[in-house]
Amino acid sequence: MEKLIELEILGLTSNHSQSGSFTLILGEVGGIRRLPIIIGMFEAQAIALEIEKIIPNRPMTHDLFKSIAHGFNFDIDRIVITDMKEGVYYAKIQCKSERIDAEIDARPSDAIAIAIRFGCPIFCAENVMSEAAVENLDIEGKETQTPKPQPSQKFPSKKEPSLKDYSLDKLNQMLDKAISNEDYEKAARIRDEINKRN
Repeated sequence: MEKLIELEILGLTSNHSQSGSFTLILGEVGGIRRLPIIIGMFEAQAIALEIEKIIPNRPMTHDLFKSIAHGFNFDIDRIVITDMKEGVYYAKIQCKSERIDAEIDARPSDAIAIAIRFGCPIFCAENVMSEAAVENLDIEGKETQTPKPQPSQKFPSKKEPSLKDYSLDKLNQMLDKAISNEDYEKAARIRDEINKRN
């Protein structure tokens, strides 16, 4: 069986070479290798929203998948990035229930968006890591256009200085409006300002 490497999400940065796309940076748990994967805006948003615990007005696709899974009493055991061909990554979602174990083919971006909703681990085949990973990828100081993934990461966040001037009530109104307009980047900044005051 192929050796599997456990990964963790380190960051999401805007991809300047491909407009409207983002780079998801995964790190080897207990190691120095980094696996950067180019993903679309929708998937980046889905990952960032769940990490930041921002709840949209209506369920997104990956939230719907989680609801269906719970409705049919199956869980996600783990996701595995299994292969890379001509620069395209492939992944499997490993599902379990009392009666059945199944593997579902998926894009890594969708699989990871689902994994964080279920709190399940993310793995990558060693042959993919050997081919595509880089060591000590410098993600410090790069501008991010999505909410920062983890409080421990030192990503610069673009705070609007004017947010400090608003009352808590006004900030809550602005947060509701940003979420209803699906401006999740702004919602994350407002939410951070609210959290500072609580």
